[in-house]
Amino acid sequence: MTSQEGQPVAVPARIQLPPYPPFVNARTRNSVTPLVVSRENPDGFGVPTSRRREIEPTAAILDGGNSLGATLYSALNTPRRVRRGMARAAAQISGADRVAAHEQLREAKRQLQLEAKAAAYLPRNGELGERALRTYRRLKVEPHRATSEVLAGAYPFLAESGLGSEGVLIGQDAWSGAGFVYDPWVLYRLGILTNPNCLLAGVVGRGKSTLAKSIATRSIAFGRKCYVPGDPKGEWTAVSRSVGGQAIALGDGVAARLNPLDEGPRPAYLTNPDGDQVTLSDAAWAQMVRQRRRELLRSITETTLARLMGPVESTALYAALDEAVATNSVATLPQVVSAMFDPPGDVIGSNRAQLLDDGRDVAHALNRLVGGDLGGLFDGPSTVHFDATLPMVSLDLSRIQGSDAKIGLVMTCASSWMEAALQDPAGGQRWVIYDEAWRVLKQPALLARMQSQWKLSRALGIANLMVIHRLSDLDAVGERDSESRNLALGLLADCSTKIIYAQESGEDAKTGAVLGLSSTEIDQLASLARGEGLWRVGERSFVVRHVCTPGELALFDTNQRMVANPRGFSNS
Repeated sequence: MTSQEGQPVAVPARIQLPPYPPFVNARTRNSVTPLVVSRENPDGFGVPTSRRREIEPTAAILDGGNSLGATLYSALNTPRRVRRGMARAAAQISGADRVAAHEQLREAKRQLQLEAKAAAYLPRNGELGERALRTYRRLKVEPHRATSEVLAGAYPFLAESGLGSEGVLIGQDAWSGAGFVYDPWVLYRLGILTNPNCLLAGVVGRGKSTLAKSIATRSIAFGRKCYVPGDPKGEWTAVSRSVGGQAIALGDGVAARLNPLDEGPRPAYLTNPDGDQVTLSDAAWAQMVRQRRRELLRSITETTLARLMGPVESTALYAALDEAVATNSVATLPQVVSAMFDPPGDVIGSNRAQLLDDGRDVAHALNRLVGGDLGGLFDGPSTVHFDATLPMVSLDLSRIQGSDAKIGLVMTCASSWMEAALQDPAGGQRWVIYDEAWRVLKQPALLARMQSQWKLSRALGIANLMVIHRLSDLDAVGERDSESRNLALGLLADCSTKIIYAQESGEDAKTGAVLGLSSTEIDQLASLARGEGLWRVGERSFVVRHVCTPGELALFDTNQRMVANPRGFSNS
């Protein structure tokens, strides 16, 4: 600040106001202040003189604000002139503070302007010479074209490292070019998979059967065994025999017979959910066999009747099964049918006449396997035995012709006979391959039984491989959100590994919706060549080219009859 003579005067220091109130109007009369004692009246309220009224506010400013806190308060009988002097003093201090703040802001702006003028900026068109790389324009890079081999060296991290080196060599990773190795038991131990079950889907002629046979035969070298419960086309017969296994043929012209009610080999122990071995008692073993037989008969009956069984029908069927087991050393289907047509006696809740009437439809449905079009296959004791020590065992059903429902029934009975021999957890790690499983998917009762068997895969050390053509086969199972369709979707969800080969036109979106594939994975399906497949292993995806040896191609080829040239014709 400057005086009237132009001489600089120091600005008063900012005064620290009392904490309460922050500012008291000079006109307020209700504020309480310390008493001011006057010389004229020491014992009472001071009445300042006129000269004192003019000096006290100015003195409060000049003394550094020590007395300002007191002058902002007024006593009850303070004259108006004194109060106005106090207000003028406070206003002078506030004004000085605003002036000082304004000057500080102006100085800061002036400093910024000086810094801006002193700063150096790039030319609008960029610098010259070696410094010309920096410009205000948007960076534009010309596109570069090169082969994938060259770009692989420039961008080496487009693909991941794979699943490791433990397991069966499948082929080549199409993205990284490295070898692709897969083993469900190893990946389960590493925590990559939650279960060892696999799904293999693809149209005819794309190489899915060759892949399934390659996985099975190559796993034998690692101590694994392979079982094929149903081979509707007979493609696994030559494969089984080539590795020293057994192929059991069923159908017309073959004397082999299987008893789906066989007990199977009894395991020495069972494995509980904690992984501990529990000794299997006689009562527990009898209950296991009884439950497996009941589930098989129920699924066969419901598939034949094309409806669910009623409660009284179940009672009649189970009573006949118990009678056949109790009166025969080896229970067979004809004995169960005979017990239903001629009940031996009453049971709890039903007398003999009621059992005969309640089980009539069920008895005729099961009689199809005894005296109907499926007679001679499952109507007596087994004439062949399952040898669990062999590296591969397959059931050849190629001689059985008929509808999908008929083939599904045969596959169910045949797989039940084989699965009874797989209950031993000491049997080692085994592949169970369900070829042409789409026939079973169309039968809800058979599908439910198949799903219950898959729940035991981890406890028994079994990896199930289901081979189907396309995911749209689920449309034949039932309506959307129906129980049958949900069963089929649940079976697919129990497969931690999903292998998808090329699909028919328009099937890519449906396949992706059913399996929960991403848009990037769906886009890959249309470009898959023969022998290439999209592998969804847990949450990781790979495009794998299956590689076979010449010997494998000759053994696994399913197009021999199509490409054979017996007359030696040549293209001319």
